[in-house]
Amino acid sequence: MTFEQLKTFLTVARMGGVRKAAEQMNVSQPAVSTRISSLETYLGTELFSRVSTGVVLTRKGVLLRNHAEQIMEIMERIKGDVMAEDSVSSLLRLGVAETVAQTWLPDFLRALHRSFPRLKIEVSVDISVNLRELLLDRSLDLTILMGPISDYSVDNLDLPPFELSWYRPIDLADPDLSTTPVITYNRNSRPHRELTQQLRDRYGSTAQIFPTNSLSTGFEMVASGIGVGILPHVLGHRLVEEKRITTFDPGWQATPLNFTATYIGEPRNELISRAARVAQKVALEFGDVDRSAQGRAGQSGSLLMADIGREQ
Repeated sequence: MTFEQLKTFLTVARMGGVRKAAEQMNVSQPAVSTRISSLETYLGTELFSRVSTGVVLTRKGVLLRNHAEQIMEIMERIKGDVMAEDSVSSLLRLGVAETVAQTWLPDFLRALHRSFPRLKIEVSVDISVNLRELLLDRSLDLTILMGPISDYSVDNLDLPPFELSWYRPIDLADPDLSTTPVITYNRNSRPHRELTQQLRDRYGSTAQIFPTNSLSTGFEMVASGIGVGILPHVLGHRLVEEKRITTFDPGWQATPLNFTATYIGEPRNELISRAARVAQKVALEFGDVDRSAQGRAGQSGSLLMADIGREQ
């Protein structure tokens, strides 16, 4: 009986079939079947029964699963306590929302590479609803998304929120939100849902929302005069400094976007857990730097107004 056989057994049990387990482990179906067959031969008992939807554990299979999970947990503890980080050689399938991809993702990837120089990283950028499904389907190992995800097998680490600001074209001094298109996140997101409700409650059925999957496209739509936007403050300040767009206050603000570093915590994987903690550390550092920059910008603005007042 080998460690690889037990790991394969647990994956088949969790995924409910040989094909899905093979895809999850990135090995061939015959390889998975051979490992399970060899394990059953060694133990002298059947571990799975075939059903129309795949396979289910037999009574002996359930007993083995309990023991195998304890063995895997001990192995992960050994890796966490003993293994040097620079010796970790594996693949991390990372999924991130675009807001993160355009802000602190590069810092996170650099920090991961410093901690795990032999780690291979595969990055996917997608909307949070898709990242959630890919994680629960075990197609991703770690996701940075609008969370948290409520599932018994999932762990969520809270990350600093992203503030949203209102932006308008330079030449649109007084936007009428009952008729001016509002550009924001894609229609399958929480910001879109919240904005839709707010606009309808405040301005009635004539309010228009133009959703987009691309934040950079959203900002360009505002700059080109198509409408106003409610978008991440951290991404809008550069265009404001370039005087392509400007902020405005319609009298109310949207709730900040809450993000989490989310991963499958059961069964535990020490590498993924460490990577999530690195993401949390980088996000906190980025948030501190961004708040400091906002503070300096606000102070500069105050000093500028004071100078103008003295000149007058």
